[in-house]
Amino acid sequence: MPLLLGAAPVRAPRVVSINPCLDAILMHVADHAQIVAISSYSHDPRATSIPLAQARRFATTSGTAEEVVALRPDIVVAGGHVAPATVAALARLRVHLVQYPVSATVEESAQQVRDVAAAVGHADRGAVLGARILAAARPATGRRIPALIYGAGGLVPGGGTLPDDLLRRAGFANASMIYGLQRWDVLPLEYLISRPPRVLLSVAAAEGGGERVERHPALVRLGRRIMVAPFAARLMNCGGPAIIAAMARLRDVHAEAAR
Repeated sequence: MPLLLGAAPVRAPRVVSINPCLDAILMHVADHAQIVAISSYSHDPRATSIPLAQARRFATTSGTAEEVVALRPDIVVAGGHVAPATVAALARLRVHLVQYPVSATVEESAQQVRDVAAAVGHADRGAVLGARILAAARPATGRRIPALIYGAGGLVPGGGTLPDDLLRRAGFANASMIYGLQRWDVLPLEYLISRPPRVLLSVAAAEGGGERVERHPALVRLGRRIMVAPFAARLMNCGGPAIIAAMARLRDVHAEAAR
């Protein structure tokens, strides 16, 4: 009877990421030895979605076709918007590019995590992380409190965005509709002051630039009618594992506002 030898283990694909949100997912679902390079944004304190100390263990790329090809990856993961010239160059050189659009809901983000994990050979890890995300974002019940996420330059996430879904699941009503905002839109501070929400989730307050919002005379006069709560940009910019931290922060703010 012949001796049956086990097949040689399949080598995990070498991965390059050119998107900071996908960098964060890879940290959870890929072996670190697989990750050839991550997005250069992840080395920028203002743009990273992962701890800088962790990000700096990896090489980075700006995402040009020349840089990516030189790294000799098996797979490149990217967001939905990649320069057409880069897409064409990677296709011509037979570099496998997988693009993932921006998720608009928690369910879409959890599925994206599972898809990325499967693409890098670790579907089991994606299933675990996806389940953690869905558990963290379990919808709250009870009274909804009007709230607005106010980002840099007055950027506000409206309906049909992932932050909108997070607000709803945490027990808030997204106040963006009061101002007629669409998806991602800009709200001048003057409009915010004229009709403030019950809770203002301020990115500036979380990142050391909140004095203009928190100390504006009109907001100060509102006193107890409005709550200004710091909300880090990294909790708004990406889905994936960031949802877990974002939901924890939103639930804490909701509990405080509901007292």
